Amino acid sequence: MSEFTIERIGEKGDGLAQGQVFPRTLIGEVVNDQGVVLKTSAERVESFCPVFDTCGGCKLQHWNAAPYQSWKTSLLASALAARGIQTTINPLISAHGEGRRRVSLHVREVEGRWRAGFMAEGSHQLVPIDICPVLVPSLQSAPGLAAKFGTFFGDCDVAVTACENGLDIAIRAQRKLVDKAVVQFDALMRSHSIARIAVNGETRTQLAPPVINMGKANLALPIGSFLQATQMGEETLGALINANLKKSQRIADLFCGVGPFTFRTAERHTVHAVDADRPSIAALQIANRYTTGLKPITAEVRDLFRNPLTPMELNEFDAVVLDPPRAGAEAQSVSIAKSKVKRVIYVSCDVQSLARDAALLCKAGYRLESATPVDQFKYSAHLETVAVFTRR
Repeated sequence: MSEFTIERIGEKGDGLAQGQVFPRTLIGEVVNDQGVVLKTSAERVESFCPVFDTCGGCKLQHWNAAPYQSWKTSLLASALAARGIQTTINPLISAHGEGRRRVSLHVREVEGRWRAGFMAEGSHQLVPIDICPVLVPSLQSAPGLAAKFGTFFGDCDVAVTACENGLDIAIRAQRKLVDKAVVQFDALMRSHSIARIAVNGETRTQLAPPVINMGKANLALPIGSFLQATQMGEETLGALINANLKKSQRIADLFCGVGPFTFRTAERHTVHAVDADRPSIAALQIANRYTTGLKPITAEVRDLFRNPLTPMELNEFDAVVLDPPRAGAEAQSVSIAKSKVKRVIYVSCDVQSLARDAALLCKAGYRLESATPVDQFKYSAHLETVAVFTRR
């Protein structure tokens, strides 16, 4: 049986040796070709989750904090360096807080019982769980709750979000909902503090609209809308954005979603919010109508991938904030590069697409002033970054 010494930790959080991938290993550890660790690293610590070794979720609970944080920061530094970009990279900010406020669970029948959990890494085999330690306290009952829906829908996927006034549940299922099942949901909703249950994008029963607090605003959350993974993550990103907008007056908030940064920025600045998702923009506008103490907010439904703001439109703003999905904002970055906008704050959840778009901006005369890594997806390979650009 062959033995391998782990040479480095790859971008996905796996140990790499001689071109092979060994999950949940660390640099310097010796493993056999089955991935069994024969010699452990001094940096290894005991994982706190009982299913860490089999679950396809967390990758890095077994790594000591200091080297783990250095590795996360290196993901950003390496991606920028590969594009020839040098800048100040600030220390990693931990933004896990109380834990993640949203979880997506698979529900399957296991040994005659409906169970909920995550798929084993690289497979479609369910790993049933009773609790997930990285979730907020109000979601610790989510696996058991999600499993109950197997009775009504068979195999399904259940997303649970912790809101200010209870849980928001969105179910994806093939089996059509039997109307009599809705009646049974009432007792379930009251006993588990569920605000809303939606099935395949449609509200089936609701005690109250699920509400999320965003700065001074209380927003009724649309079904399936995007949220930052943790409350602390959202607050940290918002604070970093506002700290770099002090001299700006009129802001464009692009890929704004339901407005987590819009509302915080509008406490001091006039904001124009843009996103392709119509329900998100509608929710933002309603929340704005009932929120006091904010500067004017305007909002627009627009697909920024196919129809980015033009340089002429962008020139009306002192600064642009953008928080695109993982694919980045290449088309919008090209347009920004041709504009006269003095300041750009780019919030990214993918270091590679950030580096690509940063290179476009830098080539056009922007300077990447600083980049701050934010760890809200703790124990995973995912990293948030707030990158600040200024016109030279």
